[in-house]
Amino acid sequence: MPKRLPKIKLKRAYEKPSAEDGERILVERLWPRGMTKQAAQIDHWAKDVAPSVELRKWYGHEPERWPEFQKRYREELDKNPRAVTGFRELIGTDTVTFVFAAADMERNSAQLLRAYLLG
Repeated sequence: MPKRLPKIKLKRAYEKPSAEDGERILVERLWPRGMTKQAAQIDHWAKDVAPSVELRKWYGHEPERWPEFQKRYREELDKNPRAVTGFRELIGTDTVTFVFAAADMERNSAQLLRAYLLG
């Protein structure tokens, strides 16, 4: 029987939460600027699988650094199997939403984390 994968949605922290989100998991090291805990409606904050502070600062959301950021972030995840395994257990096989703060919907760590987990 094939392994059942979770349905992982992505949503900016500044978008309104909805019932279809399932568990809402913040996948950032820093809390989104200007967002209250009540407004964010976060169920879990997964700092351990977010990019390191150093990597996040280096990337700076500069599109030309995206290919190298992907490589470095995957390396960080590979070197942190305990956190990744714990995170996989947390998300299970249900619908979850990875909540992130970046304005770029295509080049952000939540996109990469989803691909890493589902790949």
